[in-house]
Amino acid sequence: MAEVGADIESICGKCGDVWHVVVAKVGNQIAKVQCKMCGGLHRHRPPNGSTARSTSRSTGRVARSSGGGRKTRGTSKSAAPLIQPNLDKPPQSYSIKQTYAPGDRIEHPRFGSGVVEMSVGPQKIQVFFTTGRRVLAHEHTAS
Repeated sequence: MAEVGADIESICGKCGDVWHVVVAKVGNQIAKVQCKMCGGLHRHRPPNGSTARSTSRSTGRVARSSGGGRKTRGTSKSAAPLIQPNLDKPPQSYSIKQTYAPGDRIEHPRFGSGVVEMSVGPQKIQVFFTTGRRVLAHEHTAS
């Protein structure tokens, strides 16, 4: 069974993407996942149409309608980054192929300007944006 922080396939009700990260477990069951595409948090929905998908369908609708705002869903807001940006280096355009270090400034096409706070696993970084923190992939090479 996948551990917290592991990549997993799960269907996102918001954007339809299947690539997610496990963010919470209860016992051996995956409780919550976060979509790598849109950042949405939801229950694990296996892509092969198991019963977990049908039982969480109505819950997903309630979460979307009462969410308050799509921009901040699935993010952790804070007034400042955990680490100071490295002002000696210019901001870099975000690319999944690039390697980033804490303090690096990046420009993401969707989330805007951000500061890399830390590595949260192999090929994953936590980035502070004004709209919230996001976990992004980096150091990926073409197969």
